[in-house]
Amino acid sequence: MNYLNMNEKKLLPVVLELNILLADYNIYYQKLRGFHWNILGKNFFDLHVKFEELYNDAKVKIDEIAERVLTLQHHPVSQFKEYIKMASIEEITPLMKDVEMVEELLGDHKKLLTQMRVILRHANESEDEGTIDLIGAYIRELEKSSWMLNAWSKNTSDHLDTSMISQA
Repeated sequence: MNYLNMNEKKLLPVVLELNILLADYNIYYQKLRGFHWNILGKNFFDLHVKFEELYNDAKVKIDEIAERVLTLQHHPVSQFKEYIKMASIEEITPLMKDVEMVEELLGDHKKLLTQMRVILRHANESEDEGTIDLIGAYIRELEKSSWMLNAWSKNTSDHLDTSMISQA
């Protein structure tokens, strides 16, 4: 039964791309867990807490993405071997310096944001407002997390673009 009142053929690309995002988020989640467990150094307290916050958020998103696939009347991918094949985010060793961990996560955020925008294009084409709403919120939240991680990685003497501010 098509209780969604949407074109099922137009939804197939949305479902495919949601499953890729699900794969990406599962690899990202595990990477965050590894970073959380293995962080060392003077930034331990800050990053240990931040990584936990990020992986708890990722855990919720994993469930929501899978449930969106189910809502669209398809099965979500649920095997880790499939996630590894599908994901653009790669497994890596968590044994690295704090700055490298943050750089790695910012790179993953770029990949997640790229995938989310692919989903939005397909969701727009299929008039899938539910997916558009879900992914739009994810983009806003991930952009904010990226800004914060990027700010953490800067020196206190660094500046953002000041071209829009009067220097008088």
